[in-house]
Amino acid sequence: MRMPRLLGTMLLTTALAACVSPGANLAPLPEATQSAYRLGPEDQVRVTVFNDPRLTGEFRISDAGTIALPLVGTIQAAGRTTTEVERAVEQEMRQKNLFRDPSAAVQVVNYRPVFVLGQVERSGQFPYQPGMTALTGVAVAGGFNYRAVRDYVSVTRINADGRPMEYRAGREALLQPGDVVTVFERRF
Repeated sequence: MRMPRLLGTMLLTTALAACVSPGANLAPLPEATQSAYRLGPEDQVRVTVFNDPRLTGEFRISDAGTIALPLVGTIQAAGRTTTEVERAVEQEMRQKNLFRDPSAAVQVVNYRPVFVLGQVERSGQFPYQPGMTALTGVAVAGGFNYRAVRDYVSVTRINADGRPMEYRAGREALLQPGDVVTVFERRF
């Protein structure tokens, strides 16, 4: 009598666990706020120094968060906006007496990639485009495969404190460069 009851309880527990949606316990992805984009490692920027084409060029932000400009030296770029990097370049040029009144412009040429994993046709690393949503991220990865949960995904994002956090996100959630999107597998 005791064995069938124990077996029934185990089967019921297993069946209920299978019904819980994967990722259901994740916190929702915070709403995107309109703020200036903060540069990060692997972003590629174009620095234009007016009146001196020798100092103009495209530079990739290193893992240390810096760019190395000819004659100017190393400039901290990660965590800053393009405007903040422009001011830092100009200040460094003034300190090195390269120009009396320097003027620089910085623009993002290529953002760091997003990564799409899980139940998609082609997992991998993909170029980020401004306005990219979780659904467009899945689309560039070849779309959902037949086993995918299609209503939501997980997005892992590096927070302001430098630590990764995993969130549950709807299809329309806006991605940021460096995000990792994971598409869950259906239980049945």
